[in-house]
Amino acid sequence: MSQIQNQTYYIENKNTGADTRLGTILFDLFSSCEKNFSELVILCIGSDRITGDSLGPLVGHSLSRFSLAHTCIYGTLTRPVHALNLNETAEMLDKRHPDSLILAIDASLGTKKHLGFLTVSPTALKPGLGVRKKLTPVGDISITGIVNVSGTFDNFLLQTTRLATVVQLADSIVSGILLAHHQYFAPRFFPAAPSFQRSEERTRNFAKFAPLSAAATSLPKGRT
Repeated sequence: MSQIQNQTYYIENKNTGADTRLGTILFDLFSSCEKNFSELVILCIGSDRITGDSLGPLVGHSLSRFSLAHTCIYGTLTRPVHALNLNETAEMLDKRHPDSLILAIDASLGTKKHLGFLTVSPTALKPGLGVRKKLTPVGDISITGIVNVSGTFDNFLLQTTRLATVVQLADSIVSGILLAHHQYFAPRFFPAAPSFQRSEERTRNFAKFAPLSAAATSLPKGRT
């Protein structure tokens, strides 16, 4: 395996181009994966009932609005994948998508200096580790968003996490996945795709992604 597959990447989300950096790393991981896959499964883990744990469902919700070729998405705001149904979901994925590449996404807790960072790793995700739960490791590639600082009362920290932090991380993850997906799948399955659309039409298509955080611009100013 190439060097990129042997480390965990930390991306500071507040930096300009964090989503592009994420997309580039994902594309490299897709391209260098030893698994011969033609389908991508995106598994978004978390609960919509807890702010800090809602990163996965928010990502799944946003991605589900796109018609992504050769891609299946599990875990949304309406149908979340969480601790109570994760094992069942993992068994289903093994049966229904045995040869697919699984990209697992979840919120995590970390050190103070890494608050607001994204991590990308070519390893299985270990959900619940940050709150001392033992759940089934899932995925071939994992993305986490560090939503708060790990401490004594981790469950309480997840419940009091700022929604803005979670939404900003979710926006970057969605944008990065869309970029990597287009770069990887378009040349393989639609090699002549660029000639089917004029440049202005392609621009309009990409512009359809409205970040969740953009909603804040339409709200009255108030306390933060």
